Amino acid sequence: MNIKKGDKVLVLTGKEVGKVETVVDCFPEEKKVTVKGLNIVVKHNKPRSAQDKGGIVKKEGKIDVSNVMIVCPVCNKATKVKMGKDDKGNKVRLCKKCGASLDGSVKPATAAKKAKEEKVAATKAEKPAEKKTAAKPATKVSHNVKNDKPVKVAKTVRATASKKASPAKKIGGK
Repeated sequence: MNIKKGDKVLVLTGKEVGKVETVVDCFPEEKKVTVKGLNIVVKHNKPRSAQDKGGIVKKEGKIDVSNVMIVCPVCNKATKVKMGKDDKGNKVRLCKKCGASLDGSVKPATAAKKAKEEKVAATKAEKPAEKKTAAKPATKVSHNVKNDKPVKVAKTVRATASKKASPAKKIGGK
């Protein structure tokens, strides 16, 4: 499970869709989490002894892990988790969008800054300075049958000319 206690998560489905809260408890065997203040369920307690009071108790219910998505603390966007290594070689959870650490062991500001600089450097290396030119209309060159000279014909004109080339047959003799 990529979600741990204390993570901020966004609810993707269900009656609490779109809400962002922190994880209170994790159940990896069941692949479920409980989220603070969300999915409130009502439990009726029966008094077991003379000192116990019965009543109605409201508490957070479990939500399946597939119905929540972790929110990056740096970019504040819901993201998938990718695994990486920190400076010491330990496994850490990273934001797939900005590259920041979700575990807190690596300073998130420096990781995000580093990822942003890498993206900028990659885009500069890929795209050299280009001059903007106006797009030319698509034309085809065909030969005039009578004069045997090349003539530029647009695609739309050519399509209508081919329809006119086949004469319609007259039915009825007139």
